[in-house]
Formats: sequence, structure tokens, C-alpha cells
Amino acid sequence: MPAKRRLTMRQLRQMLRLCADDVSVRDIAMMLGLARSTVQDNLERARAAGLSWPLPGDLTDDVIERRLFSRQGVKQGLRRRVEPDWSALAVELKRPGVTLQIPWEEYRAVHPDGYGYSRFCELFRSFEQRLSPTMRQEHVAGDKVFVDYSGKTLPIVDGKTGEIREAEIFLGVLGASSYTFAEVTWSQALPDWIGSHVRMFRFFGGVPRLIVPDNLKSGVNKASFYDPEINRTYGMMAAHYGVGVLPARPKRPKDKAKVESGVRFAQTCILGRLRNQTFFSLTEANAAIVGAVERINTHVMRRLGQTRRDMFEGVERSALAALPAQDYEFAEWRLARVSTDYHVEFERYFYSVPHHLIRQQVDVRATSRTIEIFLKGQRIGAHQRRYGGSRFGTDPDHMPSSHRRYAEWSPERFRRWAASIGPHTEGLIVAILASRPHPEQGFRTCLGVLGLYRAISAAQAEAVSARAVEIGGLTCKSIGALITSYKTPRHSAEPAAVGEHANLRGPGYFH
Repeated sequence: MPAKRRLTMRQLRQMLRLCADDVSVRDIAMMLGLARSTVQDNLERARAAGLSWPLPGDLTDDVIERRLFSRQGVKQGLRRRVEPDWSALAVELKRPGVTLQIPWEEYRAVHPDGYGYSRFCELFRSFEQRLSPTMRQEHVAGDKVFVDYSGKTLPIVDGKTGEIREAEIFLGVLGASSYTFAEVTWSQALPDWIGSHVRMFRFFGGVPRLIVPDNLKSGVNKASFYDPEINRTYGMMAAHYGVGVLPARPKRPKDKAKVESGVRFAQTCILGRLRNQTFFSLTEANAAIVGAVERINTHVMRRLGQTRRDMFEGVERSALAALPAQDYEFAEWRLARVSTDYHVEFERYFYSVPHHLIRQQVDVRATSRTIEIFLKGQRIGAHQRRYGGSRFGTDPDHMPSSHRRYAEWSPERFRRWAASIGPHTEGLIVAILASRPHPEQGFRTCLGVLGLYRAISAAQAEAVSARAVEIGGLTCKSIGALITSYKTPRHSAEPAAVGEHANLRGPGYFH
């Protein structure tokens, strides 16, 4: 059995360590339970490969084995043919439509006595094995962007209180060029998640074919190997940019090895290099991160001999789809049911829909400026979003005809009408509107009161209004009772004395 098959990497490392301590070959063979010839053979291979103890810390077992045994079986003295620039070839293969057959044909056109196709492919695959696992994945230019949060946070200090708040680090890495985008946001919640994607696409200046996110709840409602359920808002954002969403498989980190590698590099370049700086706002932190990202993208990748920016400009930028004319505006989607007053509720405010849709289930799309309401994909209502003032946003066209006549009423109009009768009546109307949680709830009472006043003189209306305010009778029923009492002959236009009030029981009630 060949020596390389009988010697494990653990035994090889021990062998090199013992040899460095001047232990004899015989003693090494006895200590490791190996034949002396096996130890001699492997020590000879190690010297030829330039391996000695201590081994570099980043030298993996696979690399050691290749250096020791890669030339086994190759005839000594065999003239090696001219090899292409494998790193340049690896970059070319990222271009759409380029396979190994094409660069091999170009190689043979320049070197007719060069390697045959099968040996050419074998040597290239051997070169790929020396690259990092991320680079060995085959990513076509413009095909995928890998997105995730770092898992580490950046502290932001409140300049007024000194309180420290942790900000999340978002990362996006293009598959072919490893061109990287990074920023910090306050959370991983949906608005920040969507906003980071919008800014990432703007940074790239284009859109790849697919987004590969981790199964974050902001992006994926239900993780599944076969049928993942994408968050609706995330899906609408993707549709706006014409990009597909392909979540990484649950518990399959290799699906997003590109961004995992980017995360590790970003943690070194961002967290490591910014660790001694204090930031007092997200804006300040992101300004510093811009410099760190520039450092990442201009760092020369040792195996390929190019920077991420060089590969992006040379290979990937032209393969990205164009950005839409407008950035995606974050919108939150919710299900709602139309109430009996033909309004739907969103964040404690109410927005109307056509009255015949009462009890229907609808979709509400909310942006920072607008509220849109959809039924089976068709928009049935649009309103300016409310943050204050009246809680009801009502389109007159949505009202039944019997309700429309009330739509033009306002507190100012009622006050003007009451003031035309007299100051006491105006004061009564103001008191009625002020006594309701919302002025609109007093409109019908005001209409009823002013309707009752049509049957009496202005002087009587003023007297009734003054008395109503005095006793707090701010309902139509109370004011109707006061009008009735003022119509009896024994009363003048002046308010009745307290002892003569019709609602008082009098002393005889208690006998």
C-alpha cells in the first residue's frame, strides 16, 4: 500500500515535529507504529515539498496532501507544457455563456502543442481546489446577490443621555465578483430590511437576477426546502426591481457561503478597524463604513490577483439589469375587514371604501404618505395617510346618498349658523362640539338643536341656549324640554327661577 495511504495527517504532523526535535527515524517509526521505510519516504517527500516543523497555521490537511503527493505517478523528466493564466481564466468563466471549452480553444489556438481538453479541465479543477470554498462555487455574472445580517452589532452612543444602542450590520455580496455593500440600521425589522435592499441596488447601479437571503422573518414568512413562503412586502419590492427571491435552504450554510465569507471579511474590516471609534448617530457610523467598504472592494484577492471592484467593473456591472426609474417606496401590507360604517382601520385611523363593500375582506397598502385599499387585486380606495387631526378619511363618493348631505358640515359652519341667531346660541353649539371626543360626533346634535330653533323666536332661542349652557343640558332632549317650558304662558323670555323649574320635585314630593 502506498505510503500516503498509510500515513494520516495527524501522524505526518507528529512525524515532522519529532524530526525537528532530532528524534531518529527508527524511534519515530516505533512511536508512530509505522515502518521505517514509510517514515523515510514521507520525510523525503516533506523535504522535497519544502515542508518543515512548525507548519504555517493556515496550512490545511488538503494542501499538505497535495504538496506531498500531487506529482505521484507523473513520469520524471516529462516536459511540462505552457499553462494558461488560471486566475484570469477563473474570471472569464464568470461571464455569461462562457464554458471551459471556449478558453481551451483560445488556448490551443495560441499554443497548438498545449494540453488536450481533458488535461486542461483537470488542471483547472486542481487550481479551483486551491481557492477558498466561496470562490469554488460557480457564480455567473449578474446572477445572484447574497444578503444577510452580520450577527455582530455596532454600538451607537446617544450624545444626550449616553445610552448605548446596538445597530445591525447589513451585507450584500454579488456572486461573481464578490463586490460588497454594507451599512448599519437600527433593526432587522421589515422597513430597515427593505430600505437596505433599495440602497444596495442603488450602490450596485443595477439589479442581479436573484436575491439569496437567509431565512430571516422579515424576508421569509415560512422557511421550506421545496416551497418557501416569501413575505408579501419583500415580494412586492422584488417585483418592483424585477428580481427573483431564492432563500437559502434551512440549515444549509453552503448555500450562502459567499455572504458568510463576506461577513467574516466585513467584520474584520468594519468592526475590527472601527473598534476604537465612537459613533453618535447612524449617519456618522455609515459614513465611516463607506470607507471600510471601499477598503474591502479595493483589496487584492490573493488567488485571483484582482480586486472586487476590478472584477465588478470588468465582468459583472454590464450583466446587471437596469434600475427602475424610481426607487421602491416601502409599503406595509395588511388584511382588513370593511366595517359597517364602510371604513377600514389602519393604525387607529379610518379610511373609507365604497359603501356596498361592507363586511368584505380587503388588502391595505400603507406607505409613509398614502393608504391604498385593494379588493382582489383591484384598487378601490386611496387616501392621504393621517397622523393627526380627524381620525376619519372619507371620500364623499364612497357614501350612500342618504349620508352625503352631512359630508359638507364642519364645526365652523355650525358656529356661523348659530352666531346668526345670537351669542348664547353660538356658545351652546361650541359647548356641544367640545363635549364630544370628536367634533363630528356632535354634528347631528347641532342639526337637531338648530332644527328645533326654527319653531321659536331668536329671543326665545337665546334664552333657551343660555339656560342649557348653565345647567349642562347639551342634548336635543334637554333643549327640547327647555323649549317646551318657555312656550307656556307663565314664563317670560327670561330663564326660569331655580325653584320653579319643571324638573324639580318640590317639597310636597317628600310627604
